[in-house]
Order: sequence, then C-alpha cells, then structure tokens
Amino acid sequence: MKATKALHDLGQSLWLDNITRDILDNGTLQRYINELSVTGLTSNPTIFDHAIKNSTHYDGGIREKLAQGKSGEALFFELAIEDLTRAADLFRPIYNQTKGVDGWVSLEVSPLLAYDTATTIAAAKDLHARAARQNLFIKIPGTQQGLPAIEEAIFSGVSVNITLLFSREHYLAAADAYLRGIERRVAAGRDTTVTSVASVFISRWDVAVAKKVPESLRDKLGIAIGRRIYKAYRDWLASPRVKKIAAAGFNPQRLLFASTGTKDPKASDILYIKALAAPDTVNTMPEATLLDFGDHGEVGAAMPADGGDCEQVLSEFAKAGIDVDALAAQLQSEGAKSFDDSWNDLMKVIASKSAVLQAA
Repeated sequence: MKATKALHDLGQSLWLDNITRDILDNGTLQRYINELSVTGLTSNPTIFDHAIKNSTHYDGGIREKLAQGKSGEALFFELAIEDLTRAADLFRPIYNQTKGVDGWVSLEVSPLLAYDTATTIAAAKDLHARAARQNLFIKIPGTQQGLPAIEEAIFSGVSVNITLLFSREHYLAAADAYLRGIERRVAAGRDTTVTSVASVFISRWDVAVAKKVPESLRDKLGIAIGRRIYKAYRDWLASPRVKKIAAAGFNPQRLLFASTGTKDPKASDILYIKALAAPDTVNTMPEATLLDFGDHGEVGAAMPADGGDCEQVLSEFAKAGIDVDALAAQLQSEGAKSFDDSWNDLMKVIASKSAVLQAA
C-alpha cells in the first residue's frame, strides 16, 4: 500500500499546497487525487507568484482580462478564482462523499489586510460570493485583527481557513473565533454548511532556532509545538461547546498542519509528514514533499492524543534559552510581513506581464 493511502486511511487528509494552471490543464491534479489520495488543496500569493512568473500558462488569461479593463489586484483575483473553482470542482465528489468534511480548496484574501478587520470581512464575503463554490475556503490570518473577521465571516456563511497560526495559544484563539461564529449561526437557525480549518505552521519554528540550540535539539521544536497543539485540539473536540455544535449538524473545525516541507538539508525529506500523522487532521504538503512521501514514505504510529513527550521537549528548549511564546509572536509578525512581500512581488509580476503582453 502506498504511504499516502496508508496516511489517508489513518484518518489524516492529504492536501496539496500548490496550484498552477498547468496541473489543471494536463491532468496532474486529477492524477494526484487518483493515485496519491490527495483530497484538497491550498494556495497562497507565493504559489501564484511563481506560477505566473515562471510560465506562459497565464498569458492568455491575462490578455483576456486586460481587454476587459482589469489590472493589478482585480486581474489577479480573476485568474485565481478561475483556477480554484476548477480545482474545487475536481474535489467536489470528495466533498459530497464526506458530507463536507473533506474536498476543500483555499483562496487567500490580500495579506495586506492582516491588520484590517472591516476590510478583511468585506473581501472575504466578496471572494466567497464570486467563487460560488461550497467547498472553497477563504483564508484569513489569525492575527488579533483577523479574529473578529473570522467570527463574522463564519456567521455570514463563509467557510474559513485560518492561517498564520504558530502556537497553542494562537490555535485556541482561532478555534474560539470559529466557535463564536458557529454558535451565532446556531442561534439564528442558519444552515450547517459552514466550517473551518486552523492552519498551524510547523517548519518555520525549526528554521528560527537552528543556530541557537544544541545539535541534540535540531529539528525538534516544530514537531513538539505540533504535538502540543494536537493535544489542545483533541481536548477542544471533546469539549461541551464543540459537542453541542456537532449535535446541531455542523462539522467541527479541523486542525491543519502547514509548512511541512523539510527545510533542513540534513533531515529526512518526510520528517514532518511522518511525525505529525494524526487522525481527524489535515496535512497540506508542498508538491515535492507529497511526491517524496508517495515514493518512499512510511506511516508509523499515530500521534498520541496527549501530545506524548512534547512538554518535556519544550522544557529542553526553554533551558536552551528559547521563549516559545515570544517566538510565536515574532513568527506570526514575520509571517505576515513575508506574505505582504510575496503579495507585492505578485503585483509586480502581474504588472510586468501585463505590460509585455500589451506591447506585444
């Protein structure tokens, strides 16, 4: 049995952290669904930046949008919605079979809105309406300003992928924002089609401390944080509030492990996939990591629901001088800036491509 199928059978959804027009056009995404048990997909500005900059697959679409008077951000979202609605349609049978638990794709609001609650709410509603796909998440960052936007989006009927989460505290705040939105829907008697995932970033932890800790702790912080959050997630699922919304017919938010490609060249290329195997969760993998796992991956025991030795490992990092609370805040801030930079790069690529195509 392929490792991807074994991981899927353990109860973890495998999502592809990539979208390009060519993997839609040439059947690659459908092949990943058929052969590698891929059941969903995530996107971000960096992915689109590379896809548009490094290929001609979007040139025809850009020409068409330019002829319609579109440019910049408006032109980009037209292209992104076209790709993601096609992907959503490929995953729709999975969404139907799992009754909305799986089969999702994600589209991100402009990361420049990370600290602007009102505009984030408006953008989320607009993108959701324009995409018109029940199995499409709108990605909203779990910043302090993003949390009320998440609650309002959920209440308004927009399913949300909450991104830029790093710590247990970030995760719990995001889960609470989701719950408040759902509880308001229950009170208002609204339909149960709305749900969420909470995306926790893993590998960036290890990159951040690589030169600050002894070799014995190398590549262990991200996994320990992931396990700590998984324990919080299992406790959250067992809570009365979550049981109440599940009884009302809602699919509870699922924990998603993101940034799971190995950054350390000395470490296994499937390090985080194997370590974070857990039922009732999602792992969204870069394409290279997915292919590596399909080729030579293995699935061991599932993560223990109590987090295993995570607290012991985290205490060793504390002794080495790592303040994980301060580092979580730093990583979220740096992540937001990185997304801003990627967005600005993407807008430059759109502008330069547009200029070249118009001149031609």
